Parts: sequence; structure tokens; C-alpha cells
Amino acid sequence: MLRPPKPGRMLWITAVLGGCFVAIQWGLRDAPVLWFAALRAIVAGVVLLALGAVQRRPLPAGARAWGRIAILGLVNVTLAFAAMFAGAAAGATGTAAVLANAQPLLILLPAWWLYGESLCARTTTALLVGFAGLLLVALPGGGGKGAALSLLAAAAVTAGTLLARRLGPIDVVVATGWHLLIGGIVLAGAAGAIEGAPAIAWTPRFIGSLSFLAVVGTAATTVAWFTEARRSRMDDLTAWTFLTPVFGILLSLVLLGERPRSWTLAGLLVVLVSLRLATRPTRRDATVADQTDDRAR
Repeated sequence: MLRPPKPGRMLWITAVLGGCFVAIQWGLRDAPVLWFAALRAIVAGVVLLALGAVQRRPLPAGARAWGRIAILGLVNVTLAFAAMFAGAAAGATGTAAVLANAQPLLILLPAWWLYGESLCARTTTALLVGFAGLLLVALPGGGGKGAALSLLAAAAVTAGTLLARRLGPIDVVVATGWHLLIGGIVLAGAAGAIEGAPAIAWTPRFIGSLSFLAVVGTAATTVAWFTEARRSRMDDLTAWTFLTPVFGILLSLVLLGERPRSWTLAGLLVVLVSLRLATRPTRRDATVADQTDDRAR
């Protein structure tokens, strides 16, 4: 039975993902784009697989399960991370940053087609309003030449979220670890072919950025995200990603001293209002809750 995602969990996920934009910019000063992206995935995968081994979590069984994990790795890691990091390296600000968080809109029709999740008029309207609010934040800053790459990253992450529902009973920690490791290894191969040998300056700044991105911004958030993707409606889940740019702007204010302008504040207000509308309990949620209570009794 599908249910709304846990607000507390979604708040820390989006806050961490907002911080990842700052960490990526810092780390790119010391490492090539694709090698940095590959290291993020590989380190995160190794951490989760080590955790799974310590906790003696079961390995995926059968070629079908491994095939799903491999496809998820190629889409959600190899393609998404490459596009995300390349977009950031290209100076993808403004509109490009918004496009990187277009998942709530991109997922509506596929979720209806694949999983039969009917489109609620209020939620759809709220998502459109929220995206308009992000555009209000972004457009004055320009799209940057990384806009197309950022949209590609959003599309790949959207596909990854849809595929995560297909993992079925596979242990989420082990599946997440293996898909990160597989996708990261393929990405490292692409990095070697395109960028050559890794020319990385292992400065404290880079080590800190990589550690945060891999352990907190990838391993922890992906496990939590996949957990919610298995048991929540896609529109309810992805609506929360509108908060990622909000946290990114707030962190830029705190860490970089960037002061938001009037249109930025207006856009953020629109985003918060739309999120409140999108996540407000509906009759559908009340019915699910009543059915759950009846079963419990």
C-alpha cells in the first residue's frame, strides 16, 4: 500500500542534496569532471557494500535481479552523474540548476503509465506552480551552457527513481551499493577514455568534498530515497525535490555570502507554497490511512 513519504526524512535528504552543489564546485577545483563523478559513486558503493557485509545482508539472487541493478547503475549513476558534474563544470547556474531538479514534472506521465498512479489535479497544479517558482529564481541569472546537461541529469535521475520501484524484495542497502559500484566503474572507464589518467590534487578540500559527497550525499541519501520510492507515490515523493535548490541557495548564503535578491525570495515563497499544496493530505491519503487502521485493528 502506497503512502506519503516521511517529511523528516525528505527534509534531510533535500538539505544534503542542496549542499552537494557546493561540494561539487569545491571538488572540481582539484579533479577532472568525470573522474570526480566516478570516485563519488565508487566510494559510496564500497561504503554501502562494506556495511552490508558487516550486517550480513543477503546478496541479490538470480540474473534478473542483477540485470535490474546493472541497468539502474548505468542510468542513475553513469549517465546521471556524468551529466550532473559536467553541467556544474560548465557553469550551470540559474535555469540550468532548476532543470536539474525537474524530476517532479518529468515523472508524472511515466508514473501513470508504468504504475497506474492517477494524476491528481491539485498535485499536478502544485508541481507546475513550484517549477514556475524555481524559474522565477533562476531566469534572472541566465541558463548557462550546462542547461542541457542538467536536464539530461534530471531525466536520468527520474528514470532511476522509476527503476528503483522495480527492485522488489532485493535488500535496499546491497542493491544501492552494487548499482553505485557498477555505475561508478563504467564511469571510470569513460573517464579514462575521455580525460586520460586521473590528474587529481588530493588536497584537504578535495578529500572533504569527496567524503561528504560519497558518504552523506550519495550513500545515505540514495538508500533513503530508494526506500521511499518503494512505498510512496512518485508525485508525492519527487515534489520534495523542489526544496533542493532552496537549500542550495540558503547554503550559498551561509557558506559563500551570496545574498538573494528580491525575485529570488519571491520565487522561494512560491516554491514553499506549492510544496505545501502538493504534500497536504488528500482524500486518497485519508482512505489509505483508514484502511491501514482497520487492518491494524
